[in-house]
Amino acid sequence: MGDITVRLYDETPLHRDNFLKLAAEDFFNGTLFHRVIKDFMIQGGDPESKGAPAGKNLGSGGPGYDVPAEIQPALFHKRGALSAARLGDEVNPKKESSGSQFYIVWGKVYKAPELKQLEHQMKMQQEQSIFNALVMERREEIMNLRRNRDRDALMELQDKLAKMAMEKSKELGAPTFTEEQAEVYTTQGGTPFLDGAYTVFGEVEEGLDVVEAIQNVETAAGDRPKTDVVMNVTILE
Repeated sequence: MGDITVRLYDETPLHRDNFLKLAAEDFFNGTLFHRVIKDFMIQGGDPESKGAPAGKNLGSGGPGYDVPAEIQPALFHKRGALSAARLGDEVNPKKESSGSQFYIVWGKVYKAPELKQLEHQMKMQQEQSIFNALVMERREEIMNLRRNRDRDALMELQDKLAKMAMEKSKELGAPTFTEEQAEVYTTQGGTPFLDGAYTVFGEVEEGLDVVEAIQNVETAAGDRPKTDVVMNVTILE
């Protein structure tokens, strides 16, 4: 559908070097943008998508390894950001990236009040994430209380962990958007709700119109384009 030129960040060397390694091996050539969601992002890099028949479930393939997270506040999900896909927090608490799957952000342009609301939601999510981690640490104790049907003790422990989560969240500080982020998200657009959760390791320098065209294609079940969008990746010197 056209050419997309991306620049990889030196601030994320593990992701940069891994992407270059795979590209040099022609790993991506023939793979699909297998997951496309309008006004959100386009995702590819699954080796199992090469020549995949219509209806095949895609999105679980990779090179057999993950890449440690390199999440940095200064690198955020503006429109055109190149980011690493990953498994969810429940099975991937360290937020490690897929070895090959990536997405390019499209998103939307936000109004200032919407960003404020997002900050509130991110604060709640931070507290919930801390609470979930505390629950996992006390899992055996919680299971024993459930087996003994000690409802009062269970509720008391739950309240205690909730207060601990709130205190820890206050120590970390509420998630907020910088002036730069607010300016970009209210003028260029992006997906601010993904900040701090996925590694951003590059950005589109040319071909944003191609990204726009891809995110507008008609899709079938599983957000896969009805007409395959095939990619080839070349390293530019």
